[in-house]
Amino acid sequence: MFKNSSKLLFLITLMMGTLITISSTSWFGVWMGLEINLLSFIPLMMNSNNLLSTEASLKYFLTQALASSILLFSIIFLMMNKEFFNQINIKTYFFNIIILSTLMLKSGAAPFHFWFPEVMEGLSWMNNLILMTWQKIAPLMLISYCMELNFMFIIIILCILIGSLSGLNQTSLRKIMAFSSINHLGWMLAGMLFSENLWFMYFSFYSFLSFTVILLFNNLNFNHINQTFSLTKINPLIKFSMFLSLLSLGGLPPFLGFFPKWMVIQSLVTLNQNFLLFIMVSLTLITLFYYMRICFSAFMLNYTEMLWNYNFLYKNFKMNFFLILSFISTFGLILMSIIYPIL
Repeated sequence: MFKNSSKLLFLITLMMGTLITISSTSWFGVWMGLEINLLSFIPLMMNSNNLLSTEASLKYFLTQALASSILLFSIIFLMMNKEFFNQINIKTYFFNIIILSTLMLKSGAAPFHFWFPEVMEGLSWMNNLILMTWQKIAPLMLISYCMELNFMFIIIILCILIGSLSGLNQTSLRKIMAFSSINHLGWMLAGMLFSENLWFMYFSFYSFLSFTVILLFNNLNFNHINQTFSLTKINPLIKFSMFLSLLSLGGLPPFLGFFPKWMVIQSLVTLNQNFLLFIMVSLTLITLFYYMRICFSAFMLNYTEMLWNYNFLYKNFKMNFFLILSFISTFGLILMSIIYPIL
């Protein structure tokens, strides 16, 4: 991506669009930033080596254009009829729900998630990383400005329910990561109920762990579960680290991925949202199950490489970098549990 000057230009304008959106003081500025972001991401999605990228970019464009048009309509309608809606007292709630729905559609939250797994399936791993992380910043920031509690509770439960159950019958790693992203989105929205800092902290940890996992999937060209069953051509340390990073992304307690979930659980207990917390934790265990299913398959099958053929020193910088990231995702919880009480 960075070797192509036009791709680099679109990547810069992609970031500019997000920054315009989150720093804007008016809804029209927000809409303009979202459109710049959308029109910058479409060229990044195009890939002549991937036949599915054109279909994915078209699906993404149509969905985002629909959401943008409804958002723009809502903004104009709201401004034109401000006095009328103030008189009949439906302005705030009704238009907040419409605007929230369009932002949920843009971020890929359930039940507006229909486009998200299909688009993920047609993109490269690096574009998937952008779609799972950077593209969610602007919609989530806007959602935090106009929350409606009852509507948010429904969206949180649906995100975690659909993200958990829909990933059970998938064999494509991209779709598994997509449904996992929907599940994590539910946790981010739950953290948003408590404070903006909490959801952004969760988002930062999620982005780091997703980058760690996708970095290796991209370098080893993994696309389906069965490719992870017998990794005889790579070092056992890399293999072991990859699956520990997957479990960390799922939120297994000894690893770093559990820390943001821990903070959200603690915050929901403070808000006395025990029923919501029970549903979230129970359904997230299903997500952890299909991560562990991949890991057990890889760990339990016979490893055919000779025992003395272990070469732990790599000349490949990317693999060394991955090992460092994997070490942080594995043992980072110990460090965070020491730092957090100090803060």
